[in-house]
Amino acid sequence: MRGKFITIEGGEGVGKSTQIAFVREWLLAQGRETVFTREPGGTPRAERLRELLLENSGETMPDECELLMVFAARSTHLANVIRPALERGAWVVCDRFTDATYAYQGGGRGMDVSQIATLEQWVQKDLRPDLTLLLDAPLDLTSSRAQHRNTTIGTTDRFEREQREFFERVRSTYRARAQREPNRIVVIDASVERDQVSASIRAAIEKHLF
Repeated sequence: MRGKFITIEGGEGVGKSTQIAFVREWLLAQGRETVFTREPGGTPRAERLRELLLENSGETMPDECELLMVFAARSTHLANVIRPALERGAWVVCDRFTDATYAYQGGGRGMDVSQIATLEQWVQKDLRPDLTLLLDAPLDLTSSRAQHRNTTIGTTDRFEREQREFFERVRSTYRARAQREPNRIVVIDASVERDQVSASIRAAIEKHLF
């Protein structure tokens, strides 16, 4: 039996890392084989592409280059991690997936979504997440959280340095996708206490996948 594919989405500062840790602990406690991974990344080659995508170098990266690198990383990630895990019956939980491409490259960068859709079909074929959990919170809150995190770790990547308008477009695109696909994408209020967020995530997984 094919495993289940869960993706966890959201902009900067919504608390994805905290909630992925909760999902990890909860699913593993049930004795369920679960693979936890991320995008861009998930394999050695894809992680190298991630570094190139995020690094702050003096070289200009055209939007088309960024998009193609995202899907290049996704292709090897699918072939080496996601598809094999699902085929053997494991569950896969991925920190961001193609919805992020539509949000960041489509919404944030303003790229033609038809180009993204073409690459999505070419690289993924019929593979789509069974459930997407979209962590959402007002931008004032998430910006404050992200700024605190970046100050703590002392660094920011190429995306984190974008202006507020960029993240407004990212959030708007995420929310629009959730409205179009309510059976797959569940919006989770990430502005409340973390235990409440975790409870909402657990309820969504139990409702849709058990």
